[in-house]
Amino acid sequence: MNFLAHCFFASANSQSVVGNLLGDFCKGVDLQSIPAEVRAGLLTHRLVDKYTDSHPLIAQAKQCFSPARRRFAAVAVDVLFDHYLIVHWARYSPHSYTDFKTQTYQLLQRGQPLMPPKMATVMNSVVSNDWFATYESLEGIGFALDRIAARIRFNNTFSGCIEDIERHNFQLERLFLDFFPQLQQHIAQYNQSVLER
Repeated sequence: MNFLAHCFFASANSQSVVGNLLGDFCKGVDLQSIPAEVRAGLLTHRLVDKYTDSHPLIAQAKQCFSPARRRFAAVAVDVLFDHYLIVHWARYSPHSYTDFKTQTYQLLQRGQPLMPPKMATVMNSVVSNDWFATYESLEGIGFALDRIAARIRFNNTFSGCIEDIERHNFQLERLFLDFFPQLQQHIAQYNQSVLER
């Protein structure tokens, strides 16, 4: 899952939000030195990624991409599923998406001192350029994925993968709708097990 979904599974405080995003930026970080709630968020991030990466519905979603783009299909699915989460937000949260986004951006700004330098730079861009707004439309998803393709350090055929998404949008959306409640349940069961320890 991508940034928005990881924030979705965080508690409503800066340490948890930072921890739930830290998984993409923790190389070289002394994990024993970070606050307990940041570390707990990082564990949730890893749990989300492990469950997602091994799920058969995600394997099906990757097959919707052409062979030339399939190498990066996991990246495309992660970003695309943030879009579907926004589209179907009311199914999964009692709070409005607009309020969630505003609060998350505030927590990211407050949490900057907890972030490694690279993460702080990226999250400052997320907030100042309103990345989540980009995820609200398929056009924005195409733009975001093309930017990712441009940052890959070797020649690739990932650019333009919005064509595959638009061709299989209905199927991909159905896969998300089947998958996300299962992910929610998995995280809820994990959180309950932590409380019972």
